[in-house]
Amino acid sequence: MRILLACSSGGHLRQLAVLKPWWSKHERHWMTFDTADALSILADEDTTWAYHPTARNIPNLVRNLGRTLKVLRRFKPDVIVSTGSAIAVPLFFWAKLLGIRTVFIEVYDRIDNATLSARIVRPITDLFLVQWEEQQKLYKGSVVAGRLL
Repeated sequence: MRILLACSSGGHLRQLAVLKPWWSKHERHWMTFDTADALSILADEDTTWAYHPTARNIPNLVRNLGRTLKVLRRFKPDVIVSTGSAIAVPLFFWAKLLGIRTVFIEVYDRIDNATLSARIVRPITDLFLVQWEEQQKLYKGSVVAGRLL
C-alpha cells in the first residue's frame, strides 16, 4: 500500500510517528513543515515540506494547494492519513476530487471542542478516527481508535 502521511509538525507529527509499526511496512511519503523536530524525526523518510505558517494564512493555503496536488500526482497514494492540522485541508480536497481514500485522526488534546481542520475535512473524510470516546459527540460517525500518546 502507498501511504501519504500528512500533518503539522510538533504534536501532530508525534502522533503519526507512534504508528511506525504500521506505516513502516508500507511504501510511504510524508508531508509536513521543515521544523527542527520534523527534520529529526523524518531524517530517513521521503518528505515534501509544506509552506507554513498555515493558521488562517490564505497565501500559504493557496501555495499548499499547488504543492499538495504535485505530491499526489507524483506519489499516487492509495490512502492519505493525517492528524491535521491545516495541511490536511488541501490534501483532502484534492483526494476527494481524485478518488483517493482518506483517514483523519483527531488529535488527543481536543476533547471538548472540534479543531478547525477536523470540522473542514470531516464531511469528505472516508474514515474519521478519534482518540477519546468523549470526542465522538463532536464528530458523528467517528470511530474510537484509542490514544496514540
